Amino acid sequence: MNNEVTVRDESKRFIKFIIQEMKPRGKWLTPFNIISIPIILLGLVILYFRFVYGLGSVTNLSQEFPWGFWIGFDVVTGVAFAGGAYVITFVVYIMRVDKYHSIVRVTVLNGLLAYMFYAGALVLDLGRPWHIINPIIGNSFGLSSVLFLVAWHFLIYMTAEFVEFSPVIAEWLNWKKTEKFVKSLTLGAVILGISLSTLHQSGLGALFLMAKPKIHPLWYSEFIPILFFVSSIYAGLSMIIFEGTISHRVFKDLIDPKSHHSFDDIMLGLGKGAAITMFVYYFFKALIFIHGQHWTLITDGWGLWYLTEVIGFVLIPGFMYAFGVRNRSLSIIRIAAILSLIGIMLNRLNTSIIAYNWNAVVHYIPSWQEFVVTLMVIFAEIWVFRWIVTRMPVFKSSH
Repeated sequence: MNNEVTVRDESKRFIKFIIQEMKPRGKWLTPFNIISIPIILLGLVILYFRFVYGLGSVTNLSQEFPWGFWIGFDVVTGVAFAGGAYVITFVVYIMRVDKYHSIVRVTVLNGLLAYMFYAGALVLDLGRPWHIINPIIGNSFGLSSVLFLVAWHFLIYMTAEFVEFSPVIAEWLNWKKTEKFVKSLTLGAVILGISLSTLHQSGLGALFLMAKPKIHPLWYSEFIPILFFVSSIYAGLSMIIFEGTISHRVFKDLIDPKSHHSFDDIMLGLGKGAAITMFVYYFFKALIFIHGQHWTLITDGWGLWYLTEVIGFVLIPGFMYAFGVRNRSLSIIRIAAILSLIGIMLNRLNTSIIAYNWNAVVHYIPSWQEFVVTLMVIFAEIWVFRWIVTRMPVFKSSH
């Protein structure tokens, strides 16, 4: 009888705790809220028309251009931006570099939310959303298809990231035994997650191997999987620098003093890693360009656009990273991070949209509704991120 009373009391306290945590905190009339709330509401209205009247009612997709902005940015680009999670967990748990322990939790959270929101946005782009199960079960595609592999890599990797983040949830709920148990699973989840990341980051590139006749020769290569994987490393590091800089200012009251003092060294270390990776990526791009004898392809507008991407948003920010690290200039490193992220967006959008069916008479241009829905997804992710970090010990070191 006493056990039943104890369980009942614990359940009441738990429910009361959850209800209390669900209440809003802080000011409502902030610039972010004023901008994001109307866009989220407008995005929901657009999604209503999308699901009731079909993709054609709100997008400019067609049989010639079945993959649009929601795939090109939300999935192909968004997954690259989430690459920081597997890079940092590799550095901390496998390479044993303790300096980055303080950013493990927030980086894993960013990666988990990115996969949940951006990969979840796939549902929006499918003409028949309920058919999303097909790549997972191999229906109509076959168990050896790239799409089947990518789908399972996504699902298992999201599970691995949830396991990596679960100690934070257990600590928030004060579940001591659960926290101890899930912490014991962390290393295994990290190893699994790193393995899956190398596969699905390159797997996204492998999807485009089947579209050789449709992609401009400057962006097509049989080494696209390798390029996607390598670029996801510096994309993830650049996103950590970008998000970390913002979080360090917005949530400074939640960060312990030790992390404040080590923040500069962490940013410099991330910048060094990004610089090295960008030079490796640029070497691959130059090697592919020279071996493919593409000199005649850079004499027109497409060639100029290609050089803008490769030189303006890969080579230049790579040198900026190197200069910033050498001179301990965080401002230069932050600018390099922004340029690098723009470069990743250009590369992914060029491959999947802009240079796709490049010689078509009528080209695809995203509708304003597609941009609004993408902003809605981004803002919704930020809302969830803000709710979590203001309640859970996310900025606490994982030690």
